[in-house]
Amino acid sequence: MALAAGARVQARALLRPWSRVLSAAPGRTPAAGGGGPGARCFGSPRVLVEPDPAAGMAVMKLRKPPVNSLSLELLTELVISLEKLENDKSFQGVIITSDSPGIFSAGLDLMEMCGRDPAHYAEYWKAVQELWLRLYLSHLVLICAVNGASPAGGCLLALSCDYRILADNPKYTIGLNETQLGIVAPFWFADTLVNTIGHRAAERALQLGLLFPPAEALQVGIVDQVVPEDQVQSTARSVMAQWLAVPGEKPGAGGPRQLWVLQGQQSHRPPQPDAPHETRGYSRQRAVCKSQPCHFQQQAALVLGPP
Repeated sequence: MALAAGARVQARALLRPWSRVLSAAPGRTPAAGGGGPGARCFGSPRVLVEPDPAAGMAVMKLRKPPVNSLSLELLTELVISLEKLENDKSFQGVIITSDSPGIFSAGLDLMEMCGRDPAHYAEYWKAVQELWLRLYLSHLVLICAVNGASPAGGCLLALSCDYRILADNPKYTIGLNETQLGIVAPFWFADTLVNTIGHRAAERALQLGLLFPPAEALQVGIVDQVVPEDQVQSTARSVMAQWLAVPGEKPGAGGPRQLWVLQGQQSHRPPQPDAPHETRGYSRQRAVCKSQPCHFQQQAALVLGPP
């Protein structure tokens, strides 16, 4: 999906708290299945958060039926929910999943990019990039429990997490399939895929707009694990426990966990939007601490314009 021409906004606004105030305040309801003892769910019309403070984690569910399309409102509510969990020292990890059977997320809401004015396009793309950066740079452990189809922006959501578990159902495909729609994935979508599966595999997937069924997704490395559909949530909790057992600052101690992400074959030099593909330089590996500014913040500045 091509970047809207009006999407050049101030880059300094990317990492500040979201300025839009939702029309409805987040509600609180009694805990549903999955919350810890005595925990109470919270969230908003399109995002449900089931906290489990005893385990140091929460489950964040997308609930915008029928397909969890990433509208401006859903993007905003996801950022707000994640920020709330990041600011609560009880939580060290989040499982992101869907509350809609058979669909994780169908990706960006095309209605947000059609028939609107330039100011709306700018606000929408800012929201997409805000969520991408919030996820990728979060100090929380993020496990994505992909319990349905996950094309395009839904795939980006999963790729921005630390670990991905996909339900073993041939209908549940995942990938950046923009070229199948006659449009182009932004370079920061493409680079996120490259960082996960490598340059050549990503190049082929992007050119053909491939959607990978579970076995192929596991083979190429888009997901880390494929499990039976009824075991996705329990597996996500088991994996989360493994990640939270890594030595680090204890819940309530404050400060970010030192989680290191290997950006495979990613150059220290951010790609230039107008540079030929072969000059973008994926020349070496480097480890980047998620708690520190990294390559993707520089990319966002290129996309959005100078501060």
